[in-house]
Amino acid sequence: MQKLVIATRKSALALWQSEFVKALLLKNHANLELILQGFSTRGDKILDTPLAKIGGKGLFTKELESAMLRGDAHLAVHSLKDLPSFFPKGLVLAAVCKREEPNDSLLSEKFKDLSSLPRGAKVGTTSLRRKMQLLRKRPDLNIISLRGNINSRLEKLKKGEFDAIVLAYAGLKRLKLDKAVNFLQKFSLDEMIPAASQGILGIESVENAEILKLLACLDDENSRIMSKIERDFIKELEGGCQVPIGINAEIVGDSIKIRAILGLSDGSELLQETQTLPLNSCENAGKNLANEFIKRGAKELLKRAESMV
Repeated sequence: MQKLVIATRKSALALWQSEFVKALLLKNHANLELILQGFSTRGDKILDTPLAKIGGKGLFTKELESAMLRGDAHLAVHSLKDLPSFFPKGLVLAAVCKREEPNDSLLSEKFKDLSSLPRGAKVGTTSLRRKMQLLRKRPDLNIISLRGNINSRLEKLKKGEFDAIVLAYAGLKRLKLDKAVNFLQKFSLDEMIPAASQGILGIESVENAEILKLLACLDDENSRIMSKIERDFIKELEGGCQVPIGINAEIVGDSIKIRAILGLSDGSELLQETQTLPLNSCENAGKNLANEFIKRGAKELLKRAESMV
């Protein structure tokens, strides 16, 4: 019997994701022995500072990657939106799982939706992308940094520290917390463009042919296509969580609809585009769209956005 060790963060959502992947692997490889090994990442420990100020998304992956490179683990399950575009030598993106709903959601105990929030309402999110889009619609809102796992964020909302908070709907659905508060408004993809790869699990593993063969059963072709477009867009713009960028590719029949937005975190200036392309000719769609944005001044705008952090 072959044994594989899955490196995972210790949060409830990370453990759910790892258990989910473990179950899928066992369904396809009944004789496989799978062990979950928990790690605390720097991103889990530093909760009083926005990610954009302490190094970005790689803070959630470095310890897991180090464990794989040491030989202490064979694979790690990530929210793909937390994975940087570049992988350390010896590690690869082995599989991209089927996407959950990528939408963002507004949660509140007192107010049913964004338009119902009073002037100056305290809204919790650390995401510059969400802040930009919220302030574009409601410049009167008081956007306050909110770090921590889903449960701790919900607890702060319930204690009255915030009038509303914004979270990815996928995580709430996976943990069955979508009914945990009185009101939840799921934003449409046009109302708030998600982060690249939001709602998708990415399987990072050691570059080993035998292991990659075992993990191939986890890969979803449509999610590969969508995430490639989104990640190519971010990579070409050289953007991360230090700047406000949203990008979503949605397969609709034989077409793919791409929504993208970037700008200043206060919502005062932004570039936005929606386009629909044939699915069979979208190989370079993310890169091409990024270059269109660059021609419109995206790099200069993002440089200004970064100086605002």
